[in-house]
Amino acid sequence: MTEPLPGQIRLDIFADPVCPWCMIGKAELDLALESRPDHPFTISWHPFRLDPQMPQAGMDYVAYMKMKFGGEKGILQAMKPVMEASERLGLWINPSLIERVPNTLDAHRLLHWAGLEGAQTPVMSGLMRAHWREGRNISNPDVLVEIGEKAGMDGRMIRRLLATAEDRDEVATREIHARQRGINSVPTFIVADSHVVTGAQPASLWQNVIDELTGLQSQ
Repeated sequence: MTEPLPGQIRLDIFADPVCPWCMIGKAELDLALESRPDHPFTISWHPFRLDPQMPQAGMDYVAYMKMKFGGEKGILQAMKPVMEASERLGLWINPSLIERVPNTLDAHRLLHWAGLEGAQTPVMSGLMRAHWREGRNISNPDVLVEIGEKAGMDGRMIRRLLATAEDRDEVATREIHARQRGINSVPTFIVADSHVVTGAQPASLWQNVIDELTGLQSQ
């Protein structure tokens, strides 16, 4: 977990890179942060798997979506707002490239290690891009090593760690703790360890939050 510097405010984000609304919520937040370069947030990403019982090898994407949404009609209804939001934000996700829904435990382990090096946000961006835009399997060690390296991490160290059980229990425990705190969907944002914001909120909401916080800080 990245601790805020003096005068900064912690923004904890619970998300899963295979959650489309997490990608959309991140894009909205990014727009707000870009428009407010003096924002007070120090961001920490926290593990929360959409499907903690996902088999280690993942599942066929089409079969998984049919099971989850009850067939092709349900899939189209669920994905229509996702596609509309992604196009509006210029994300251009491409679900047709996705072959498997991965178990994201190792992706969250990579995010945990990235947090120790201050590289969580670029790693999360890389994970989301790999899954949603490139259709790559983010449970594949080669993919995870590449994402980590692009974020400035040591690829050889990542590969060695992924070959072990290092921090699997840590990630699982943090996820269980989140559920015990009442978090049951993602994305969930917690501002200053007290104010909870759920769902993919528009950039305007985050701009208002930042303006309010910076206004309070300047008084």
